[in-house]
Amino acid sequence: MKKLFTIFWTFFKIGLFTFGGGYAMVSLIEREVVEKHHWIEEDEMIDMIAIAESTPGPIAINSATFAGYQACGFLGACFATLGVVFPSFIIIVIVSLAYKQCASLTIIKDAFVGVRAAVLALIIKTLCSLFMKTDHNRFSYFIMFLSFVLCAVLNMEVIYIIIICAILGIVQEKWRIL
Repeated sequence: MKKLFTIFWTFFKIGLFTFGGGYAMVSLIEREVVEKHHWIEEDEMIDMIAIAESTPGPIAINSATFAGYQACGFLGACFATLGVVFPSFIIIVIVSLAYKQCASLTIIKDAFVGVRAAVLALIIKTLCSLFMKTDHNRFSYFIMFLSFVLCAVLNMEVIYIIIICAILGIVQEKWRIL
């Protein structure tokens, strides 16, 4: 039971102190579940992100569920998921009640400018961390470039990009094309 509470509390703190969505949470999740609690290994973290990104639902919730399951089975998954969702639920209720009265205040607008900048920094940190942990070969650079072009230039749906890249990964590993 103590471990379940630790899982809940860990993901509650991640959910409470992370602004900017799942990608901003990834670096905090990594620090907590890999470095601090050792619930998963570093290579599992990359797999977790890939799985969390390719399955329906927010990446933060999927990541919490995966990490909780790895740490303590089904109950761990439940406690981690509740932990990461509960702070957002509380904050959204409070913000929605106060937003109409506070949205026009200059201090609130200024605070969101700072929060947006911090979120961008967290996302860039996650990008750098993931990049350093992936293979650096011609094929991985090709996949990164192709994914970027398909997403940013051609505005292709993410699910199709994931499917295309998964197929290319299978072909690459089977026949060593690049």
